[in-house]
Amino acid sequence: MQSTIKLLGQTAVRKLTTTKANMATSSFSNKYKFETLLVSTPREYVYHVELNRPQQFNTMNSAFWREMVECFQAISEDSDCRVVVLSANGKHFTAGLDLTDMGPLMETVLGNGDVARKFRTLQQFIKSYQLSFTSVEQCNKPVIAAVHGGCIGGGVDLITAADIRFCTQDAFFQIKEVDIGLAADVGTLQRLPKVIGSDSLVRELAYTARKMFADEAAQAGLVSRVLSDKEIMLKVALEIASAIADKSPVAVQGSKHNLNYARDHSIEEGLNYMVIWNAAMLQSEDLRVAAMASMDRKGPLHLFQSFKGLL
Repeated sequence: MQSTIKLLGQTAVRKLTTTKANMATSSFSNKYKFETLLVSTPREYVYHVELNRPQQFNTMNSAFWREMVECFQAISEDSDCRVVVLSANGKHFTAGLDLTDMGPLMETVLGNGDVARKFRTLQQFIKSYQLSFTSVEQCNKPVIAAVHGGCIGGGVDLITAADIRFCTQDAFFQIKEVDIGLAADVGTLQRLPKVIGSDSLVRELAYTARKMFADEAAQAGLVSRVLSDKEIMLKVALEIASAIADKSPVAVQGSKHNLNYARDHSIEEGLNYMVIWNAAMLQSEDLRVAAMASMDRKGPLHLFQSFKGLL
């Protein structure tokens, strides 16, 4: 009788566990269901976001611009995610702007309306596009961009908003906008000079629209690793992501926030900001847990799993 009750209890627990898991999976699928992006969880605390219009070479249409904001703003506040790997399906990372989806914008550009009113409309268009990639930069979680094949036009804008960049040996990067009669306007001209540190090279690439191949990109500092193929690149990116996810999210996210702040301010301003930041964050429980683990020489071992909340 007791063994039967015990067996029934174990069965009930398994069913409850399965139900909870299914509910969690369903909730995740509904939250991260997109037309142009594919979001998965390949490892604990690691989300994988893939550009997912392979037949169109992942060109950026109106749905993409909207969904990038929705996706990364949600991830930023998702405590089940601590690191993001950003890659793409198909032959190329992205061919940039989808010129076939520019109808509303071109109607405004070519229309006969009042100049001031056209200006305001175009201003909102451009700002909304910029927010799509700024949402990556402002995401609380570190973003690792993993690039294969062509990374053209808006692709360069996108990856310069990421924290870490890897690429395959066959990758190339191209600031293509001058070839279609405009200056890159969603981040490349603002972020790339601070990423690679060579004003001369940035201007050469922006003015000529020539391709920068993987080895040159690594030499210039646009990417930190060049891997032989996409499979190996994603494996390495996920390993790095897992290593980051093992660390205190308070420490990692604080590092990202202060690195971004320091980039845009003087050293003195950055140091003063850091004083205020750590005066609060040093009181975190993560500091005590990490210090004790270090003294015990135990290593991370997912020490911070139990800490929930927005981090």
